[in-house]
This record gives sequence, C-alpha cells and structure tokens, in this order.
Amino acid sequence: MALRLRREQDVLARMRGTEDRIADAITTFAGTMLFVYIHAAWFTVWIVCNEGVFGQDAVWDPFPFGLLTMIVSLEAIFLSTFVMVSQNRQAARENVRADLDFETNVRSEVWSIHMGRALGVDPTEVEHKVQEALAENRARMSGSGHSSR
Repeated sequence: MALRLRREQDVLARMRGTEDRIADAITTFAGTMLFVYIHAAWFTVWIVCNEGVFGQDAVWDPFPFGLLTMIVSLEAIFLSTFVMVSQNRQAARENVRADLDFETNVRSEVWSIHMGRALGVDPTEVEHKVQEALAENRARMSGSGHSSR
C-alpha cells in the first residue's frame, strides 16, 4: 500500500506545474466566504462612492457603473477558466488513481491465484462463491431501495 501511495504521489507531483499551483490557489481562495466578503465590501464601497455619497469629486464610475460591470465580467471569465483548469487537473488525478487501482486489483488477483494454487484451492470453486456473494449483494441492494445499512 505504501508503494502504491508513493507512486501515486510521485505521478501527481510530476503533473503539477507552477501554473497549476497558481490556478489551484486562486480556485481555492475563490471558493471561500472571505472571497465573498471582500467582494461584498468592494461592491458596496464602489457603489457608495459612485453614488456621490462622498461628494461628486469621489465619483469615477457613475451609474450604471460600466467600469465595475466590465471588471466583474473579466473577473468572472478568468475565475471560470481557473475553475476549469483545476477541474481538468482533478480529472487527470482521478484517472491516475483509477489506473493505479486497476493495477493494484490485477496484482491482488494474480497473487491470490498463485497463493490459492500453492494451497491447493480450486479457483473455479472460489469464483463460483464470489459470483454467489455478488448476486446476493446486488439482490439485497435492489430489494432495499439502496437504503443505507
């Protein structure tokens, strides 16, 4: 298990470049309440200033706040791109894990067959028992409406 984990970490580390770390950091921050609070404060200050509350000299983007709209639109474009980059990396990580899971399962099956033969166990009989157990489990799951335990 430790070997598999080490291999998985090595593969994932090689996949992660500087751009990926930046995208992950931005995506992680954008998914926090701090991000929401900063934006709520920023929008409030922007709108209050540009409504003339602090005088007409403080107005730089009068209603309908075209500059604010453009900035927020650009931010949305970049944030959605960062999210897609992070999602693509997550999908790649899941593929690596699935490949390693498959490899581990094949190794386990080969070892089991060899150990079974060494112990004189009939693989056909074992497979028959496995199929019975799987069928029972499927019947139980479909009969219980997928309820939890």
